[in-house]
Amino acid sequence: MYSLLLTAFAAAQGQALDLSYPTEPGLTAIAVQWSGHSVPFVRRGDRWFTTVGVDLDSRPGEHAVDVTFRFADGRSRTDREPIAVQVQPYPTSELTVEERYVELSPEDQARADREGAETNAIYDTLTGERYWTEPFHVPVEGATDGRNFGHRRIFNGQPRAPHSGADLRATTGTPIYAANRGRVVLAKDLFYSGNAVFIDHGLGLYTTYLHLSAVDVAVGDMVERGQKLGLAGATGRVTGPHLHWGVRILDARVDPFSLVRLGGR
Repeated sequence: MYSLLLTAFAAAQGQALDLSYPTEPGLTAIAVQWSGHSVPFVRRGDRWFTTVGVDLDSRPGEHAVDVTFRFADGRSRTDREPIAVQVQPYPTSELTVEERYVELSPEDQARADREGAETNAIYDTLTGERYWTEPFHVPVEGATDGRNFGHRRIFNGQPRAPHSGADLRATTGTPIYAANRGRVVLAKDLFYSGNAVFIDHGLGLYTTYLHLSAVDVAVGDMVERGQKLGLAGATGRVTGPHLHWGVRILDARVDPFSLVRLGGR
């Protein structure tokens, strides 16, 4: 019996993880059960690949996942494989923003709730096709790292959810580019996020680009790696101009730079 061969047998909280498997005679499909979804693998040459995410709040320790293999003659096999989740400490950030973004009016609370339901529905959707074939890259030209991913945030003295993206330095008007090929599934102004673009790259992987001053794409557009999406800005709940770049893989909030470091197949 073959065993699943991972590019990493362990991943820290908040990291993207590549899973790979060598092909064998008659093998037609592989899928892994992850976060309540059956995530398919894609064949590249003599190996099968998929990308999953370890949420920044995942329980440390060993997690067992089921991997199902299907063959041309109708046979199937399910193997249980261990993945070790390692602790990744994240600091606390204290920020001061406009009070209306902390103590919401009934109208703003209703809007934030509607938008939260809308974005959660997007993340719950797994597109069976994988749109990308090249490595992911950073959406701000010349940027090599980001700040604040995973930081426990305190706004105006009140604790809030951890920061689920990386903040990239960008002055207002800086061009923002698609990290990879995918379909635009949201392009609108959101209460907390300001002008936002969400891209579905397939197989449950989404990238988000927040606080833009201008948006140059529309829902339904298929964008290419490196295509201009809009301009950086300071819209929504921010302390100044920058790009919030986020990655979600199903329900996992992961550091976008961990996805870049994986390369691509």
